[in-house]
Amino acid sequence: MSDIKIRRQHGKSLAEARAAAEHMASELEEEFDLDYAWDGNEMHFRRPGVVGELSIDDREVALDIRLGFLLFAIKPTIERAVHRYFDENFPI
Repeated sequence: MSDIKIRRQHGKSLAEARAAAEHMASELEEEFDLDYAWDGNEMHFRRPGVVGELSIDDREVALDIRLGFLLFAIKPTIERAVHRYFDENFPI
């Protein structure tokens, strides 16, 4: 397995951060066919070859993705796409 870990301060209220995370998740669901579900302020998602969690609190959003062996070769492409979504939904 290969991991992608992203942490970012968000400067939003918890409700705004959750709304931004939900927007990002719906975009990722559409583009990458991810299934996701919320458990409190933690979102769990998966698709074949990918599992992960996105957690939010009042200061930070954290994303942990585990890629299966077959997706390891395109990790840089996936990581760039994820950073793009973070930049759009949680600008610095």
